Amino acid sequence: MADEKFQNRYRIPSARAKWHDYNGGAYFITICTAHHRHYFGFIENDQMHYSEIGQNAFDNLQNIQTHYPYAEIPLFQVMPNHLHAVVFIDGDIPVQTRRATSLPDDTTQSVLTRRATSQQSNDEKMQKIAKKQGLLSVCMGGLKSAVTKYAHTNNIDFAWQTRFHDHIIRDTNEMNRIADYIENNVANWKSDCFYD
Repeated sequence: MADEKFQNRYRIPSARAKWHDYNGGAYFITICTAHHRHYFGFIENDQMHYSEIGQNAFDNLQNIQTHYPYAEIPLFQVMPNHLHAVVFIDGDIPVQTRRATSLPDDTTQSVLTRRATSQQSNDEKMQKIAKKQGLLSVCMGGLKSAVTKYAHTNNIDFAWQTRFHDHIIRDTNEMNRIADYIENNVANWKSDCFYD
């Protein structure tokens, strides 16, 4: 398995649980910057001070439902070289590539009908991709892409580590432990495994 090739390169097996489809549930997510570089800012006196790209990551996490209505992130923390988030995925909400706009007038109806047909086809493709890849991966990939695009557009040196780490949250006690960890992450920075 480990030596299967894709486009003449070694394929890295998925880190996701094979028994879970990631199209619903609660997850503890960690995403790191490349080489654990402190792109997102610094911590001083138990306070996180965001860089421009750190603020952008914060804003994208805070507004995740704008682009991914099936995802909710009620708790997160952006750290100097990584971020943590609790992500809820509701697989019962349909996946769409765009939100509907206001109703058109008669002169643009035929053009918009063609676009709507094309959009419906795109939405169906996105549904298939999401089901195969998992809504969590689609959402986290989109988050990473949005931050990377902002960095490139604004000539900011930035890169993510490939992939992200997820943990399926199984019960209330686990959720409480994770919430406590995230809420105290800044204060406990010097003892954090990502501190360097």
